[in-house]
Amino acid sequence: MRVVVAAGGTGGHIYPGIAIAKYIISKHPDANIIFVGTDKGLEKDIVPKEGFEIKLIRVKGFERRLSIDTLQTIKQMFLGLSDAKKIIKDLKPDIVIGTGGYVCGPVLFAAWQEKVPTLIHEQNAFPGVTNKILSKFVDKVAVSFPEAISFFKDKKKVIVSGNPIRNDFKDNDRKRAREKLNIPFDAIVIVATGGSQGALTINKSMVEVVKKYNNQKNVYIIHVTGNNQYEDIIKMYREQGIITHNNINTQIIAYSYDMPNLLKACDLIISRAGAVTVSEICAIGRASILIPFPFATDNHQEFNAKVITDKKGGILILNKDLNGSTLIDSISEIIGDKEKLILMERISSELGILNGDETIYNEIKNLV
Repeated sequence: MRVVVAAGGTGGHIYPGIAIAKYIISKHPDANIIFVGTDKGLEKDIVPKEGFEIKLIRVKGFERRLSIDTLQTIKQMFLGLSDAKKIIKDLKPDIVIGTGGYVCGPVLFAAWQEKVPTLIHEQNAFPGVTNKILSKFVDKVAVSFPEAISFFKDKKKVIVSGNPIRNDFKDNDRKRAREKLNIPFDAIVIVATGGSQGALTINKSMVEVVKKYNNQKNVYIIHVTGNNQYEDIIKMYREQGIITHNNINTQIIAYSYDMPNLLKACDLIISRAGAVTVSEICAIGRASILIPFPFATDNHQEFNAKVITDKKGGILILNKDLNGSTLIDSISEIIGDKEKLILMERISSELGILNGDETIYNEIKNLV
């Protein structure tokens, strides 16, 4: 099987593509899978590290407003289409898959022109502009959340696949995760993270949270600050008189290379609401407080968060409303009511989809 995967920009677009590619390889070890991206996104580094070849094309995203750069963008679009056509003609793929990013535009359109079967995967509950346009041309649209279906005109093309998630999130063994990380079995564990780069509003609010709960022996907090903000946040903790090393109730770390076990070990997750994050929270069935990134395109993180929070599986706090007090109130509401915590976990788990990669693979088989 020959497969082209277009994926670019952020990890939220790239890793689902990699998950699909790895599942195909598990079923077809001799499959030839080539990624297509640009030299401006994370894909140029991530994809080779995951063991796949990547070809780069010339394309850039459209600005939402017309400007002097618009003509250059249009020129790049045609150059990108030319590059994509050459790749499609040279590789003669059995299928072309798009998992997001503006690189998908020329690649999927070129595949359609060459009459190659096509499938796109939309990670977010509110679909991006590129995928809404491409949905008119492609053969199949896979979405992560049922809430996304209404945004596509031809609903017969759309299937709910879920997000292809890492195998590490396909079990929710809290006890084993705590054992591995040396976290007390009987504690209420809270994990707060703003992603690899950190989120300043979450980090500042967490300083207040730790100040409140630091002396409560039954509460164990892990605060992942992000690499860029670690030193500044450590300074804030010290100004509050909080011990930042060898603290028996709190871990303050810049980054974790074992986020699956960290999240499985916890009772409550505090985080942004990226599509993959929301899918992982549901996969392991954890209660959550979600603070959508306020500058996400089309406010899509708020739509993602509401997949959980509208069904009472978590609490939504808008970034503008977030501070130590509002976060402490929400935490207290959840961990102070064991029945509520258990209910949130059950609701979250019921929303989880563990076989996204398999579902998408079955659609690929049908198309080729």
